Amino acid sequence: MTVTGEEELAALQAIGKICANVMQSMIQAAQPGMTTLELDALGALLLEEAGALSAPRVTYDFPGATCISVNEEVAHGIPGPRVLQRGDLINIDVSASKGGFFADTGASFQLKSTDPEIDRLCRDGRKAMEIGIAEVASGKPLGDIGKAIGRFAQNRGYSLIRNLASHGVGRSLHEYPEEVATWPNRDRRRITKGMVLTVEPFLSQGGTWANQGDDGWTLYSSPPALTVQYEHTVVATETGCIIVTLPG
Repeated sequence: MTVTGEEELAALQAIGKICANVMQSMIQAAQPGMTTLELDALGALLLEEAGALSAPRVTYDFPGATCISVNEEVAHGIPGPRVLQRGDLINIDVSASKGGFFADTGASFQLKSTDPEIDRLCRDGRKAMEIGIAEVASGKPLGDIGKAIGRFAQNRGYSLIRNLASHGVGRSLHEYPEEVATWPNRDRRRITKGMVLTVEPFLSQGGTWANQGDDGWTLYSSPPALTVQYEHTVVATETGCIIVTLPG
């Protein structure tokens, strides 16, 4: 999607705020002993109260309102009977629509922090996203996002999952510019003013690929390694970008 006016921007910011608020509420509510299905039920209720629709459920018939991935699961984890444990590395990904506008956000966190190394991975995962966002501006190559994230990952001793990319969003969950690499690449396409896209690197302690599990949805790191994802939806401007998935 390309934002062409204030009304479109306001609509994106509205659904972006809903997604961010739902995700933050779920993170705050997560407790050891809770199942991922119970946590997802909270997300579903909050989306409904906000008048929003779960994007993965509506778009792909995903068996949950949100994606909740735990430890060895990299992405697209199905909410279910899995019981959360103290020290688990959890990722919550919330994407939704309202009034025909879509936004997408995600974050990883350690439940009741117990491992400094995982805390470091989470901090660096958020930093990797911020570094990618800093490369978004009208006229810049899309490839600069992945190049900047790649330099950071290499300098910090991490790898990047190379088949889970950022993407266009706005009028649908996935749209042009389709795949936007968050690893070093040669994408010379230019970012245009008003372009709406996500920035969501998957920073890993050694994984380079995501393989689908037996359930047809959940993705796992190959080789096996803890991986974090942080994601914002942004709108490109002439001087940088506007983050629409901010809580408030």
